[in-house]
Amino acid sequence: MFKKAADHIKTYHSTWVKISHWVGTLAFLFLLFSGIEILMVHPRLYWGNVGNDLTPALFELPISRNFQHGGWENSQAFFDQKNSPVSSGRTYDIFNQNGWGRSLHFLSAWILVITGIFYLVIALFSGHIKNQLLPTFKELTFDTFLNEIKEHIRLTIIYLKGPQYGLLQKISYLIVIFLLLPTIVLTGLTMSPAVTASHPYLLKLFFGAQSARTIHFFAASLLLFFVLIHVLMIIQSGFKKQMNAMLFNK
Repeated sequence: MFKKAADHIKTYHSTWVKISHWVGTLAFLFLLFSGIEILMVHPRLYWGNVGNDLTPALFELPISRNFQHGGWENSQAFFDQKNSPVSSGRTYDIFNQNGWGRSLHFLSAWILVITGIFYLVIALFSGHIKNQLLPTFKELTFDTFLNEIKEHIRLTIIYLKGPQYGLLQKISYLIVIFLLLPTIVLTGLTMSPAVTASHPYLLKLFFGAQSARTIHFFAASLLLFFVLIHVLMIIQSGFKKQMNAMLFNK
């Protein structure tokens, strides 16, 4: 099975690549939609283990009426000591759609994880990563890297049938597969009290639950940037041809 898949990869995208690509794409779009909605509910990011509306934020995102809202009653400390947690009641109409947003985000995340594991297992055993994604020694030169950067800046992208990847493509795909996606998954798990109760090392690894949320945001933003550039390159190199190659092997 894996040898046959490896042979197919040489000329066009294998069926398992297409399936994982499109399922992963749909899962990502749902994650993006629900992730933005979750951020709209609480558009503040922190560093450390604790963060809420009554503690200083690392920065805020102006994406909903909850941004720099104010509207608090007098805060009251829980304990009679310095840096005690505080509580206060809101005096404004908060935007709050957390229920369905978190449920959709959680469901989409597991679909993406399962799809990613499916892709990674076959890619490793079929030789897809070794043969198509790992740069060769001949490619790893400064001139090759510089020339591809110039081509991408000028948008002079040539259509190549099948997975004939350039150096920048290979590097970006490897970063996504082995750095960005694992970081997004692990930081997402770190935000779950149930997970960190059984795996507390995650809190140390990502410097606290709120730090994990901030890292999660930046990793997801980089992934979104990759997807936008990816779509731009598809359009520039021939959208119809690329879609045919990913759907019909034409």
